[in-house]
Amino acid sequence: MAANPERKLYLQQFKAISNAISTYEDLNLLIYHLIEGLCRTFEFKASSILLHDEREKQLFHVSSHGISEDYIDKGPVFYNEKHSAFVTGEPVFVDDLKTDPRVQYPEAALQEGITAMASFPIKCRNVVVGILRIYHSEQIRLHNDDVESILLLCLHLGLVIENSGLKNFLDSVKGAMGNLPLRLLEGL
Repeated sequence: MAANPERKLYLQQFKAISNAISTYEDLNLLIYHLIEGLCRTFEFKASSILLHDEREKQLFHVSSHGISEDYIDKGPVFYNEKHSAFVTGEPVFVDDLKTDPRVQYPEAALQEGITAMASFPIKCRNVVVGILRIYHSEQIRLHNDDVESILLLCLHLGLVIENSGLKNFLDSVKGAMGNLPLRLLEGL
């Protein structure tokens, strides 16, 4: 990264985003507001969030801002690249989407008008559950403190995603338990 890019995410914005992450009840709305806010704060062209599907062994698109449906629907995103943010658990910056061999769909990126991308892992308890991708029409240069702030926000988001999954699981178990005959529930 460049020597000293301007810092853009300060404590006030970080607190507001952190508060939103911990209080939103609608996960989809939270995710959209998060990526939209990052695009506005850093003046990025677009952003998206992809979550890991363990059964399919791929990342699937959850939400995006500033990018076309054609780009989103270009195909599955596999995470077998050893240098990806999903595999390493560290941020990855791609300065030239046209020539970087790690890029899965370089032609689609060019048609979309994006030339650079940054990927940040979304973690829950040191397990990567997805990635935040940022797209821009020029190289992405972030202040080190902004990189750390985005990583912390992704960590918070990972906890919310995990808790949402656990809540959905418990709700389905409760529903299934409610359908059991009463005699089978004795002693539970």
